[in-house]
Amino acid sequence: MSIKTHFSKTIFFIGIALCLAISASAQQKETSGNPIFPGWNADPEAKIFNHLYWVYPTYSAPYEEQVHMDCWSSPDLVHWTKYSDIIDTAAIKWAHKAMWAPAVTEMGGKYYFFFGANDVHENEIGGIGVGVSDKPQGPFKDYLGKPLIGQIHNGAQPIDQFVFKDKDGQYYIIYGGWQHCNIAKLNKDFTGFIPFANGETFKSITPENYVEGPVMFIRKGKYYLMWSEGGWTGPNYHVAYAIGDSPIGPFKRIGTVLQQDPKIATGAGHHSVINFPGTDEWYIVYHRRPLTETDGNHRVTCIDHMYFDANGLIKPIVITNEGVTARPLK
Repeated sequence: MSIKTHFSKTIFFIGIALCLAISASAQQKETSGNPIFPGWNADPEAKIFNHLYWVYPTYSAPYEEQVHMDCWSSPDLVHWTKYSDIIDTAAIKWAHKAMWAPAVTEMGGKYYFFFGANDVHENEIGGIGVGVSDKPQGPFKDYLGKPLIGQIHNGAQPIDQFVFKDKDGQYYIIYGGWQHCNIAKLNKDFTGFIPFANGETFKSITPENYVEGPVMFIRKGKYYLMWSEGGWTGPNYHVAYAIGDSPIGPFKRIGTVLQQDPKIATGAGHHSVINFPGTDEWYIVYHRRPLTETDGNHRVTCIDHMYFDANGLIKPIVITNEGVTARPLK
């Protein structure tokens, strides 16, 4: 064999090896991995808009630095594109620190970005505000020029809002920290509220052990209320749930469904859910803390499957390092 022939064969086999390596790498990327994108990101809101998955997290930093937010989109839950600085305190003049826990919804071709700001207490300026944009990736401008909810009702700090659209088209806001959860009917342009039949505007639906981070969805005619329990800086932060027959319950706590795994991560909580359209496939998007991390602000955004048993109860969620496989939207 000539040196030239030997050299050509060597190059050929190196080429095959590189192709195999690239193929293997591509196959590995067919799972999302956890976290699903880099950086310190918490309290994720997950939605589907315009045939894309969207995740809107808190920029997880000390309160004084938590003054902007980013978002990500994906066609398949695996490959994510980042959009930076979609909202910040320059756009929201009354917010000066601690913007967090977004809730995003679409109505009438516009996108509304609800957020908590200023870690408000009694007689302080702050609470739940609203941004608006023509695009799901923003940028979002201040919609009201003031908080939508700036006072404390039923003991609930106005934070951790979730916007829920019922089967009849009515939008609700469900929110609350300090171990109290309220629900209110949003009016048709999200500038205020519609009282309930008994005259209440902010109705308490607080279940047992509730702390913060409410989420609501409908499955097979039942209303699921989920929330976070424990301290958000600690390892035992976790998610529990209840099931009711209407958005106002009553909601009786059933049990814990998402929690730490000492082999994977701690502090698993403050989540949202995605239902793949037209199916009974569900995903939970949540934050957790890496095992080696002690900084309370170091939280990362992850995704795993959420399953139900024959009685409609949520099965204990298995948190993973692999995440989920690609699920392109149709």
